[in-house]
Order: sequence, then C-alpha cells, then structure tokens
Amino acid sequence: MGKKKQNEDLHGNVPDRFPVALLIIDMINDLEFPEGQLFLKPSLKAAKQIAGLKKRAQALQIPIIYVNDNFGRWRSDFTEVVEHCLNDGVRGQPLAELLHPEAEDYFVLKPKHSAFFATTLDTLLEYLQVERLILTGISSDVCVLFSAKDAYMRDLALSIPADCIASDAPEHTKMALTYMERVLGADTTPSDKLDLSALCQIDVRTDEKVPAL
Repeated sequence: MGKKKQNEDLHGNVPDRFPVALLIIDMINDLEFPEGQLFLKPSLKAAKQIAGLKKRAQALQIPIIYVNDNFGRWRSDFTEVVEHCLNDGVRGQPLAELLHPEAEDYFVLKPKHSAFFATTLDTLLEYLQVERLILTGISSDVCVLFSAKDAYMRDLALSIPADCIASDAPEHTKMALTYMERVLGADTTPSDKLDLSALCQIDVRTDEKVPAL
C-alpha cells in the first residue's frame, strides 16, 4: 500500500480540488480614503459583474477566494473587516452588500498590494491544485496588477475579465488591462462571455481534459 502524501487534505480543512479559482481582491473595502469617491462608481459597476460571475462559479463548484487588505486594522480579522464595511455607514458599504462572503468561501488577508506577498495564498492554491486564476477586484493598476504579475511568475494561467476590475480612472484600468494581456498573457474576455465550464475541464498546462470531480 502506497504511502499517503503528508498533509494531503490540509487536516480536512480544504476539501476542494479544482484547476480554477476565482479571486476577489479588495472588494470588501470601506473606500474611506482620500481617493475613495473616485473608486465608488466604477467599483460598484464591477461589483455587480463580479457578483454574477461568482454565482456562476459557485454553480460549477469553483473555489471563491477573497483576498483583502486589513486596511491597517492589524488586530482585526476578515470577519471584522466585513462587519465594518456592512454596518459602520462607510462609503464602500454597497460593495460589501453585493459581495458579502459566504460560509464556503475562502479568505486571505494581505498586508501589501499583491495577493501573494506575505500571505497564505500560495499554500491554499497548492492544496486546491489550482492552475488558472480568475482575477477580479480593485484596483486594476495596483493590487490586481501586482497580484497578476506574481501569479504569472508562479506559472499560473490568468483570466482577468475586463468588466470585473476597476480603478480610480478608466484610463488606468485600460492601461493595466493592455499590459496584463500583452505581457502576462491574460485572457481579458468580459465575464458574460467567459466560458467557465471550459476552464474547469481543460488542464491549462497540458491542454488535456482533466478527470471529472
């Protein structure tokens, strides 16, 4: 009898195995910073698209991972960040209402711009056996871009739906999308045209069908 890989199930806490994961970056956000008003309208527009994409992803059992700043609240956890955005009358409350995390969702708190820097995301993706990330969130030209670069360096394929990211200005989002598509090989197909079923069935590194889950 072969020896079982050590900690294969991450002590039972990560039951999913999936080639694709949906990342929602910094959308649980109070927007209470000087430029926050500039983010509100485009972020709300993106949030509506992300909410639809999340529902489709859930139907296919694609893991949903919230990656969020702690916004300097070093003694807080993600639950407290969510409660703050929902209940304290902050500018970003509509975003939290649209994208309220659910019990089966994963979350990672990050201290800096990239979803990977000094976080547990690498470990989570390894146990989920993820090969492609669908990146959504704010801001297009900072946290999403930095996360996309780090994912690319890890040989992860990228889908970044153009209607599911936002920044403080349309030109900043456009420049970020152009760069991520040209340099990082990201697929920027809008969310309503993104074929999630196809992404679930194809091993992005071998272009072969993966076994049904």
